[in-house]
Amino acid sequence: MADFIITHDGGIAEYRLTRPESRNSLTFAMYQALEDLCRNPDGAKVIVLTAEGDKAFASGTDISNFKDFDSAQDAIDYESMIGRVIDAVQTAAVPVIASLHGIVAGGGAAIAAAADIRVATPDTRFGMPIARTLGNCLSVANLNRLVHLLGESRTRYLLLTAEFLGLQPLIDSGFVSEVLDDSGSCDERARALARHLTTLAPLTVSATREGLSRLSDRSIPDDVDLIQRCYLSEDFAEGIDAFFAKRKANWLGR
Repeated sequence: MADFIITHDGGIAEYRLTRPESRNSLTFAMYQALEDLCRNPDGAKVIVLTAEGDKAFASGTDISNFKDFDSAQDAIDYESMIGRVIDAVQTAAVPVIASLHGIVAGGGAAIAAAADIRVATPDTRFGMPIARTLGNCLSVANLNRLVHLLGESRTRYLLLTAEFLGLQPLIDSGFVSEVLDDSGSCDERARALARHLTTLAPLTVSATREGLSRLSDRSIPDDVDLIQRCYLSEDFAEGIDAFFAKRKANWLGR
């Protein structure tokens, strides 16, 4: 089975993650396909993001992608790639609706945060547990996006504790717009919203999205030193080894 499926129907492009056995962890090819779709929707008026399986919308980047990292350039290139993908989602030519359920973590959380509208299920849990899992860091651009959506206090809690936010704080912050009973119902609601959006004035929709993007623009400081500090550390290598050994990482702070 393919890792993802893209379908077009009635002016709606649906990008569906199809790796439930790995909690829909994202390969570089999956990221690239999403970027390509957002930059060129091929005639679609709305993009819907969905995922198969009961456990997760997306658990983050497939850790095997990090095994060969051995230089500062590898880390910088990876964060640049993620930045391009997330920017493509946020600035897509058409609105993006994300149907969330289960675990929404790491790269999957960043993608969800870049969507225009998010609907979710009661079991949705949103997190960036990298201080517990890999020992890497988020780019300043992604930190900025989370602060804008969730608030600085929730973002600090999320990153510093490596805990997940349950549904209620996501509702309270406005991150989630609607809650549906299960993933199937959530996907159908996302598709229904997409069909509704195709009936609205396209210039009004595009101007609104662009205006909101301009309001959220902030100057993003350089973060190359932070990326190098984490990705080239002994701790990052230890995090990857611990993940595949299915053991707790032994953090050394270097």
